[in-house]
Parts: sequence; structure tokens; C-alpha cells
Amino acid sequence: MNNYKGVIIEESLTNKNILKKIKIVSTKVEKVTGEHQTPWFSQWTLHTIELPESEAKTIAKEISQSLDNEHSWYADFKNNTYHYIIFRNKIFYIDRINKEQYDEAKRYGISLGIPDYQVAFAPDDKI
Repeated sequence: MNNYKGVIIEESLTNKNILKKIKIVSTKVEKVTGEHQTPWFSQWTLHTIELPESEAKTIAKEISQSLDNEHSWYADFKNNTYHYIIFRNKIFYIDRINKEQYDEAKRYGISLGIPDYQVAFAPDDKI
């Protein structure tokens, strides 16, 4: 099985019930800085997650519906072949060797006001 791994920021979710459906491998709390451009939070709770390939599409849809609709966020997870980049009401399912698909997801994120350094997705990013 080709499991997916990624990170979800708990504060990005309006409905946190999705976290009960996902295996959380580790959790880290990080202080928010000015560079993050999220002054409405003083810290983020980052959950490193892992999920089976068979659940990826369903979980991606649930995350998309659970993301805060007041601010622009994304979550993502990937395996060796595919990368889900999930925005509120829009999901990119990217073949990890396709730079054009990554560029499209990046443009979309920037159009929502997400800082470009936060959406610097690349085919060779580590899992």
C-alpha cells in the first residue's frame, strides 16, 4: 500500500471532527510569526498525518469542506506518486512528476492571498 503523508494545521479547520478519522503520527505547536501572515493566531498546531491510499480521496473532500471559509488555507498530503493539495471547495490531485499541475495549484493558492512561499509546491518535494 502506498500511504499518504502530510500535515494539517488544526487551526485551519472549522470542523475538527476530521482529525478523529485520520491517523496522527505526531503533533507540533509552532509560534506564528509575521511572515506567516496569520495575525489572528499566536500559534499553529501542526498534525503530521498518514492515511491509506484507499481513503485519500474521501478524506481530501472532507478536509476541503472543513477548512475555514473566512481565511485562505490549504492542507496537503502525498505519496510517492500523487499529491493532494486541498483548498476550501477545490482539490488538486497532482501527478508528482507534472510541474504544470503544481504551477496551477500554486497560482490558485496565490489568487486566494496565500503567500507564494507557502505554496511553493514542487515535484521533487520530500514526503
